[in-house]
Amino acid sequence: MKLGAHVSAAGGLDKAIDRAESIGAETIQIFASSPRVWESKEPTEENISAFREKSSKANISPVFLHAPYLVNMGGDKVLVEKSIETLVRHLKIGKNVGATGVIFHLGSHKGVGFENVRSQTVDSIQRILAKTSSGISLIIENSAGMGSPIGSSFDEIGTLIKDVNNPRIKVCLDTQHCIAAGYNIADTDGIRSSLDEFDKMIGLSNLVAVHANDSKMELGAGVDRHENIGEGYIGIKGFENIMSYPAFNNIPFILEVPGFDKKGPDKQNLDRLKNIRSKI
Repeated sequence: MKLGAHVSAAGGLDKAIDRAESIGAETIQIFASSPRVWESKEPTEENISAFREKSSKANISPVFLHAPYLVNMGGDKVLVEKSIETLVRHLKIGKNVGATGVIFHLGSHKGVGFENVRSQTVDSIQRILAKTSSGISLIIENSAGMGSPIGSSFDEIGTLIKDVNNPRIKVCLDTQHCIAAGYNIADTDGIRSSLDEFDKMIGLSNLVAVHANDSKMELGAGVDRHENIGEGYIGIKGFENIMSYPAFNNIPFILEVPGFDKKGPDKQNLDRLKNIRSKI
C-alpha cells in the first residue's frame, strides 16, 4: 500500500507536491479550493501543467481531490443544486490534474431520515456523473455519525451505490469515522466482521482509498474528531490490525491528522505508518 497525506495546495497546486515530498508522502489528497466556501478559482493551464510534471517526477500517485465540506445531498433544493455544481466543477478539475477521483461527504438528512432523502441523493449523484466525463471517480466517504448524517452505515452507502448503478461511484473508508460510527476496526475480530459487512453491503472492489486517522473519541461516540497515529482509541496496535488486513493490501492510506505541531499531517505521523507497513 502507498502511504501519504492530505497536503495544502496554497500558492499553487504544484506546491502540494513540494509539501508531500518534504514529509515523504507517496500519495496525496488536496483541496482544489477552500473547503468552506462554494466559490473556487479554476487552476490555470500553467498551474495544472506544473502539478502534473512535479507529481510525475516525484512518483506521487494516486492523487485525490477532496470536495468542500458544504456539499450536502440531503439539503433543500438550493443547497442540493449548489452541491451538484460544486462536485461537477471538482470532477472536471480532478480530470485535468490527473486525479483518481473526488472524495466527498454525503451530508445530513437534517433529521428526516435516510429514506426521505434517498431518492434525491441518488438523482443528484446520477446528474453529477452525467455532466462529467469518464476516467475519474466520485468517491463517497463514510461519516462518523454526527448530526443526522447520510452514510455512516455501510448499509446506507451500499444502498446508494446500488441505486446509482454506475461504476464511477467508489468509496473512501475513514478509520476514525468507522470507530465513531461503531465499527471496531481496531480489534482483530472487529475488523473482520466490519470488512465482511462492507464487502456484503458495498463490495470491497469499490474501495479505492483509506483516510488513516486515529480517534479522539471512543467506539460508537458518533463524533468526528481525528487524532495523531498511535495517540487515540485506535492506537498503534489497532493500525497494525488494519494495515495487515488483506483487503487493504493495495489501497492507498492518506493521513488527515492534526499533526504533532498542530499544522496537519506531518513526517512523524507518516513515519509511524511506514514503520507499521515495514513489519507486515
